[in-house]
Amino acid sequence: MTLEDYQALVGTELGVSDWVLVDQAMINAFADVTGDHQFIHVDPERAKMTPFGTTIAHGYLTLSLCSQFAGMALPRVEGVKMGVNYGHNKVRFMAPVKSGSRVRGRFSLADLTQRPDGGWQSTTNVTVEIEGSDKPALIAEWLTLQYH
Repeated sequence: MTLEDYQALVGTELGVSDWVLVDQAMINAFADVTGDHQFIHVDPERAKMTPFGTTIAHGYLTLSLCSQFAGMALPRVEGVKMGVNYGHNKVRFMAPVKSGSRVRGRFSLADLTQRPDGGWQSTTNVTVEIEGSDKPALIAEWLTLQYH
């Protein structure tokens, strides 16, 4: 897709990723990498006694999956040599992702502006959906930079 075609998509949905399974092995691996071993994430027996009834994914694990979802769902723009995360204007964790759930990302392009350094800043609205749930796991306003 050309940059001009991408610009024309501001205000529209860009795509939806495939479903991704968030299992206990993924949650445990994330806990090991981050050092966040809170029982609600890694101890199924203790987690049974919580209102969730099972372990749940870390919010930041769910957020980190947005990169994987983007790779599946977002269009490729011709001439992009490099893309980088720039941050988030907003992230809200709306519902827990229980171990064994499947999630996917839904993306819409809110804004695309050229920066003084020649790069392009995208503001993308992301919703991470939980299969079978009306409430999303998270919503975010994600900023990325693309350099051509």
